[in-house]
Amino acid sequence: MDVRNSNRIAWDREVENGNRWTIPVNSTEIAAAKQGNWKIFLTPTKEVPQAWFQDLDGLEILCLASGGGQQGPILAAAGALVTVFDNSPRQLAQDRLVAEREGLNITTLEGDMRDLSLFSDESFDLIVHPVSNCFVPEVKKVWKEAYRVMRTGGALLSGFINPVGYLFDEKRSDKGIYQLKYKQPYSDLDSLTNEERIQIYGKDAPIEFGHSLEDQIGGQLDAGFVITGFYEDYRKNEKISEYMPSFMATRAIKNNMT
Repeated sequence: MDVRNSNRIAWDREVENGNRWTIPVNSTEIAAAKQGNWKIFLTPTKEVPQAWFQDLDGLEILCLASGGGQQGPILAAAGALVTVFDNSPRQLAQDRLVAEREGLNITTLEGDMRDLSLFSDESFDLIVHPVSNCFVPEVKKVWKEAYRVMRTGGALLSGFINPVGYLFDEKRSDKGIYQLKYKQPYSDLDSLTNEERIQIYGKDAPIEFGHSLEDQIGGQLDAGFVITGFYEDYRKNEKISEYMPSFMATRAIKNNMT
């Protein structure tokens, strides 16, 4: 199966369906960002700490797999030079919608998060990568490419899903019954038949992959990053979040020692 094409179509549909990660920020949020009052999210509910950012004025930022008219426009309004790179044309259209509406200069490019060959080495000062690498089978390629296009001293801000969330029988866990069913690392393609996936998630759902912490965190270290920040997050109305965090975020830098 062509995962990239399937997930491109799926996320184009998510825009039509009004998925929360596809709804553009409003003019009030943009106006506040222009005054220095802004926030962005890598995970569902917890905003990224302001201490994770440097002065945004003139900073060259790559919003990686981050279309949807949210992070990119906010950062652009706060003074950054923003490029949004995403697999979904409809998600990128949301960023252009906000840019045109608010007079922001944002570059939008379509592509695979595992292949940043459009960009030269050391092109960006900051990479913002909200929860999205669950939609590609190989996450280590994402970290290696992010490291390559990052300038020395730059930071990678990433959100990702706790792999424990992919362990359980979905039908039972929705009822608060946690029965171990799937091995890690997880793949929709290996763990479910097409009929099961449609029955559980719907025929238009993106294909997901649950990556190990060794690949998520260890993969950043292997790529050369040094992790300097970490937090966990929950999702509202999710059973497992009543017991433990189901999302994580890291801040990782490229320094002279790597």
